[in-house]
Amino acid sequence: MRMSKINRKKPKIFMAMSGGVDSSVAALLLSAKGGSASGGKNKGYDVVGVYMKGWSLTGCAEQDAADARRAAGVLKIPFYVFDFEDEYKKTVVDYMVSGYAKGETPNPDVMCNREIKFGLFLKKALTLGADYIATGHYVRATCDKKHVTRNKIKKHVACRLSLVTAHDSAKDQSYFLWTLTQEQLKHCLFPIGDYTKPQVRALAKKYGLPTAEKPDSQGVCFVGEIDVAGFLKERLGKNSGPIKTLDGKTIGAHDGVIFYTIGQRKGIGIKGSLPGEQGKVYYVAGKDMKTNTLWVAESENEKLFAKELTVKDINWISGSAPKLPLKCLARIRYRQPLQQAIIATSNKLQDTKKSNESMLRVASCMSLIFDVPQRAITPGQSAVFYDKNGAMLGGGIII
Repeated sequence: MRMSKINRKKPKIFMAMSGGVDSSVAALLLSAKGGSASGGKNKGYDVVGVYMKGWSLTGCAEQDAADARRAAGVLKIPFYVFDFEDEYKKTVVDYMVSGYAKGETPNPDVMCNREIKFGLFLKKALTLGADYIATGHYVRATCDKKHVTRNKIKKHVACRLSLVTAHDSAKDQSYFLWTLTQEQLKHCLFPIGDYTKPQVRALAKKYGLPTAEKPDSQGVCFVGEIDVAGFLKERLGKNSGPIKTLDGKTIGAHDGVIFYTIGQRKGIGIKGSLPGEQGKVYYVAGKDMKTNTLWVAESENEKLFAKELTVKDINWISGSAPKLPLKCLARIRYRQPLQQAIIATSNKLQDTKKSNESMLRVASCMSLIFDVPQRAITPGQSAVFYDKNGAMLGGGIII
């Protein structure tokens, strides 16, 4: 069905509906039916529900799309499916596979947000006449330094936008959104950022949404709940090699160092049957790509900890780089408590002969120095920076 721009008074919002309870309630809060649910903060916007069809191995997309369509039906809002399958395969799945092939542990959810949800989806929505897009992320968008959530939609007034951690700290998803820019943020709404998960489920139940009791997805964004290790082995092939302790003792064999993550404990393949090894628990401490050796250590070994790391591909949410060195709070994995750190310049430079916007995104590498040593710093994952009030400063990729 073709969609065209429509003359209207109400702001038009394209709501990304994944088929889960969070995005369903986000749509509720923006819709006419959700006027009372949002405490009278809206009078019902012109909401369009959209399911983004990605690349999936499990067939879960059909059920998720059906659930999203049913939720849109309850809310009496239009519903469409945008087919991003080919683009998702190229920009997210291939990115993930190539990262593992290099010995990194990439984060496909970060790339999914950058390339699909706030890339292709945002662009297409604006082309079709949207004023905003909205998602079911647990995060808050605020204006300037007041940290006042933009609950009411008014004619856009120029201000510096920030992303602030969600009210529900256990569900906060700001970690996955560090690539967003000011140009993107001015068109983005996050309706459930001020709600807790129990409140979201209660609203879904109260208003009869079919996703009220649906369990949260545990899979890679859009791909489905697959065995990632098995998926990678099928595409990259096994390459057996030794598992060694840091003192050089061989205690097992692996299927290929690229399939393991720094800090990993489960699934390493150590049987514990060698003399003196019974009862010991090992963690991945290092991967030697040249010799195909997987190095392991016991949980408290100092080799699993470090105070400093280097970050590349940095994006500053404000649109301009701050003066360094800069004290901040930071995390190197999802849901990790924020840690005291300092961002400083690094001597590992990258090519910055790009446009001004690209230079903000791909700048000189930065050093992130923590007050306390951090466990299992993992190349390919994201390091994300915050100020003392929970506003995200930016982030980058650990190298």
